[in-house]
Amino acid sequence: MHRSFFLLFSLFLVNLSAAERRVIFPGGAKPVGPYSPGILVGEYLYVSGQGARGADRQMPSTFDAQVRQCLENIKAVVEAAGLTMEHVVYTQAYLTDMANYEHIDPVWRQFFPKAPPARSIMGVYRLPDETPVEISAVAVRDLALKKAIVPPGYPAGSAISPGVMAGERLYLSGFLGREKSGDVPQDAAAQVSAAFDQMNDTLAAAGMDFRHMVFVQPYLTDKMAGGVMNRIYASHFEFGNTPARNTMGVTSLPFGTGIEFTGVAIRDLAQRHAVRPKNMPPSPTASPCVLAGDTLYCSGKSAFIPGPRLGIYASTVEHQLRQTMRNLLDGLEEAGMDFSNVVANYVYLDNIDDFIGMNRVYAQYFSGTLPTRTTVEHRAPVARKADEEDRWPAIEEIALIAVR
Repeated sequence: MHRSFFLLFSLFLVNLSAAERRVIFPGGAKPVGPYSPGILVGEYLYVSGQGARGADRQMPSTFDAQVRQCLENIKAVVEAAGLTMEHVVYTQAYLTDMANYEHIDPVWRQFFPKAPPARSIMGVYRLPDETPVEISAVAVRDLALKKAIVPPGYPAGSAISPGVMAGERLYLSGFLGREKSGDVPQDAAAQVSAAFDQMNDTLAAAGMDFRHMVFVQPYLTDKMAGGVMNRIYASHFEFGNTPARNTMGVTSLPFGTGIEFTGVAIRDLAQRHAVRPKNMPPSPTASPCVLAGDTLYCSGKSAFIPGPRLGIYASTVEHQLRQTMRNLLDGLEEAGMDFSNVVANYVYLDNIDDFIGMNRVYAQYFSGTLPTRTTVEHRAPVARKADEEDRWPAIEEIALIAVR
């Protein structure tokens, strides 16, 4: 009863507490789709995934230089917002060839020489604009709100921080399925437990635990069975009050692991509220959305039609995307928001060749301020054919962040 009353009272105050937002568009920026390079809203700056092409549309020839260009592109957005790279608290890097992983840290240290941001890295099949690497970021406006979280025993001199507090939020690096010794267990369940153990250590160092999680992104390779991950995952969270979740199959992860967890937690549990539309039953693994203060984190949604015949009944990316946006709107409206509140989207395509068709429909849902966006083809395309029930495979998925 108390939780329901608090949520209703919060929604009543939506128009009184709307956070200021500003599009950040540095000179020379040329987005390849309908999205903003950056959105500054309240205390946080969201930066779209930046590829390896410069303002002149040229791409450096070496991977080191390509990573440097990605970070220079992020720097341009950050500085256009009046901030510096020291204000960056969270990053996600997508690589089309995990063999290049070892080349990232030397460049990374040049841009983040002290108090580096949290970071997750995953291997994907393809990226827009044929870039071999794409990096997204979140920065905090007030540097006094930033604090690196390093649990006891964490290796000294790391290029990343295991966690970074940014005001009331804790941004968590990607925790891989390997032991603290560096060994990767052969058993899939042991990998999941090892990743959770590392996440728990960082949460504990910040004075939190799994109850404080508001958004989790599990990345799985084909070495990890989803059922194994879900069984262990569910044991760490309260049924029906789990974090929002965006689960994605990827082509590879560092060190050959099969699982990686990254995400966001909030310090004050009184500011955390699961949001569930009436057409979505409680879940042991994911809440449709979680409200963390003024920010709503929504789980990844595809074109499924809820109900007794749950499934996807559309065959093209354009038609699937329309149903996906309908599903996302359910969560937004339950929290008293709509698409005008969205500040960041994660878009996953089965085939990057659908990029133009997807953009055409996607743009119809956002007028005025375009959200930031990160778009990837996360794994090799699936065979597109209907089953005996006329259900089609998911060929796109979107998770979002909105601010009231």
